[in-house]
Amino acid sequence: MIVGILGCLLPVLPGPPLSFAGLLLLHFTSFADFSSTFLITWGCVTILVTVLDYVVPIWGTKKFGGSKSGMWGSGIGLLIGLFFLPPIGMIVGPFAGAIIGEAITGKNASGSFRAGLGSFLGFVAGVGLKLAASIVMTFFYIKELIV
Repeated sequence: MIVGILGCLLPVLPGPPLSFAGLLLLHFTSFADFSSTFLITWGCVTILVTVLDYVVPIWGTKKFGGSKSGMWGSGIGLLIGLFFLPPIGMIVGPFAGAIIGEAITGKNASGSFRAGLGSFLGFVAGVGLKLAASIVMTFFYIKELIV
């Protein structure tokens, strides 16, 4: 569970899936017996939060005035950062990609930077969502161990 929480802050580790794996491991011991509904719900939350972590930076780019080029740049920057410069690349990649995408379409520097800022804030929001999900799963994990 601790590694799951750390995974929310370190882009190299998949935080919520690790936290959910901790819940599953606890379920298959004699210490806990989670309901099927509980496990399915948290499995869906885990999938949703993991997908949103990749989508929210692109959405942030759009909300801060980015064009389709900025959104594409953010997505491409995320992929490049993910594979070539992890974990820093996952933070810098979408930001730089959004700026480059906007600059290519001729947007001025402040407009390009604003789109990049939206991408960065989207990244921060994604981390917050992952962290919230992992902390709540850790709460249920600890609750089952104590009771």
